[in-house]
Order: sequence, then C-alpha cells, then structure tokens
Amino acid sequence: MRKGIHPENYRMIAFKDMSNDEVFLTKSAAETKETLDIDGVEYPLIKLEISRTSHPFYTGKAKLVDTAGRIDKFKNKYKKFTK
Repeated sequence: MRKGIHPENYRMIAFKDMSNDEVFLTKSAAETKETLDIDGVEYPLIKLEISRTSHPFYTGKAKLVDTAGRIDKFKNKYKKFTK
C-alpha cells in the first residue's frame, strides 16, 4: 500500500441506530465528539436514524422512522395540487 494517502484517524467506531438501539463496530475516519463503552473499551460514537437493522428493505417490514416530520411537511405543501 502507498504511504501517506490514508487518513491518520482511521479507527474502529461504534455506529448506533437510534430507532432500535442496535450497535455495530466498523472502521471509519468520521469525526465525532461522543463515545460509547462496549465491553470495557471506549469507542467514538456515530448516531444513525436508520441502518440495516431498521431499514424496511432489509427487514422486510414497512417501518419508517420520521423524526423530522418530513412526510407531513411534504403532504401539507402539495395538498393544494390534489384534485
């Protein structure tokens, strides 16, 4: 591998799905200020709204977590165009 082309902060990070509290570890260079303790080891934490454990495509369920109310905003905005 060529030296000097990869980020210096490439490390193990915990990703937490906030809709079902599922946590998984993977390597990433993402910046974060929060941490999470897993089995006595402290990892940087990235919070996700949706992941492979809660996404309807992967779970086979029609479950949607709309924390910002985006669907309702869209429906209200375009309600005047319905017949």
